[in-house]
Amino acid sequence: MIDGFIANIIGICGSFLIVFAYGYNVYANAVNAFVYNGTNLLGALLLTISLMVHFNLASFLLELVWIAIALGGLWKAYRESASQGS
Repeated sequence: MIDGFIANIIGICGSFLIVFAYGYNVYANAVNAFVYNGTNLLGALLLTISLMVHFNLASFLLELVWIAIALGGLWKAYRESASQGS
């Protein structure tokens, strides 16, 4: 089990990744969907881990939605790259 300090560090890293992905989406000339959605997914997973120590239902539900959206985005990017490769 992780302690509160480590959970906070993990949560801060997750928050940083999500904000980084948002900035990447806004400021990049061409957005790589795998980078964008993968970064969002990792950030949401890290925040979810931190929520296992400092639980908040509203934040937990938000992270579940964020994970689902990121997985959907990765699946869409995979399908698009597979169809372009054929």
